[in-house]
Amino acid sequence: MPRHCLPLTAAVLAASLLAGCNTTKDDPTAKWTPDRIYTEAKDELNGGGYDKAVPLFEKLEGRAAGTPLAQQAQIDKAYAQYKAGDKAQAIATLDRFMKLHPASPAMDYALYLKGLVNFNENLGLFSWLSRQDLSERDQKAAKDSFESFNELSKRFPESRYAADSLQRMTYIVNSLAQYEVHVARYYYSRGAYVAAIGRAQTAIAEYEGVPAIKDALDILAKSYDKLGMTQLRDDAQRVLEANYADESTAAQRRTSSPWWKFW
Repeated sequence: MPRHCLPLTAAVLAASLLAGCNTTKDDPTAKWTPDRIYTEAKDELNGGGYDKAVPLFEKLEGRAAGTPLAQQAQIDKAYAQYKAGDKAQAIATLDRFMKLHPASPAMDYALYLKGLVNFNENLGLFSWLSRQDLSERDQKAAKDSFESFNELSKRFPESRYAADSLQRMTYIVNSLAQYEVHVARYYYSRGAYVAAIGRAQTAIAEYEGVPAIKDALDILAKSYDKLGMTQLRDDAQRVLEANYADESTAAQRRTSSPWWKFW
């Protein structure tokens, strides 16, 4: 290559680098105050612009580090992630918040929001028409949701979120038990009595004391009868009659403490 081409090559490279720099967008928030960033982020959040709100809250976390405003930014970011459908990131944000700020006055809300992120209000009722069973992932999310609400209700019984948390906990437990009974009944109706027994036993073992257990015991007794297992059938029938002959007595019955027991 001739020597006179070298300076030209260097000039071309320099020009391309400068062009690249010129195409880089400036940060529009560079001169904004933390309060303005927060206002803009909240406007996006309230207007449904969750994807735009998240990066603004992230900027605010850095700009207002060490202040209550930064903590608020974390909480609001988690909510925006949740509303945007990014549940994994919302949980990660909340876990980080609770680790960094264990004494925060917003801890009850953080626990409540974490419960909401994992909460599935379609666990029961009409979802039975479209699905025969909960996936393991659904069950884990439901139990994680329960644990968050449970921690909230125990640590902050006076919280404005406590009453709703208790209602959601009851819903989760009843729905999970009803699913097991629904699947047990499905198997029974198709002559899969061993499978029906397995699902009924799961409901009885894991969700003792909930209304669906009456049906679980009934399916259990009928399945044993179909299999000619008369001793086990009679045992199941005795338990059913002893515990549900008088519904008011059954409602007061409390024995072991499974994972969901909160009273």
